[in-house]
Amino acid sequence: MADRADGVIDGVFTAAGIDSCGKLGDVPAKDWERVVHVNLLGTVAVIRSALPYLKSSGGRIVTCASTLGINAVSDATAYCASKFGVVGFSRALAAELAGEVGVTTLIPGGMYTSFFDGRDEQYMPPPEAKLNEPANVAETVVCALSQPAGCEVRELVVCSSTESSWP
Repeated sequence: MADRADGVIDGVFTAAGIDSCGKLGDVPAKDWERVVHVNLLGTVAVIRSALPYLKSSGGRIVTCASTLGINAVSDATAYCASKFGVVGFSRALAAELAGEVGVTTLIPGGMYTSFFDGRDEQYMPPPEAKLNEPANVAETVVCALSQPAGCEVRELVVCSSTESSWP
């Protein structure tokens, strides 16, 4: 990644998100663990590899959590655990890198993406659900990445005005 950018990385956005819906006892352990590995540990791995370059450039990181990383629901223990983990990791990383690298946590609500494709109907947003367009959420990421040195956007909760997973 850095080789293609002449050794300079100014910003990193991590957006890993898979799920394995169901009650804890019904989701096979390997599926549950895969969700945590992809969503949380994948986020950490990308940032770890880019960190030396971000430190040298004074760059910025935006991690993607979820409203289910701050508001737990049934039948999503792996997803909630992984996204709560992303929130905690990002907050700790912001403290660790204060003054060196900016860290923002994006906490999006539901979006019109393929994330819900192939799910049982009970795990789909209801037909009347208002979800966000990914391009609108992306604008908030660009805003966070574009802040001047010394100004940090720590967390962004971006959801539809009628988001059901946000209190």
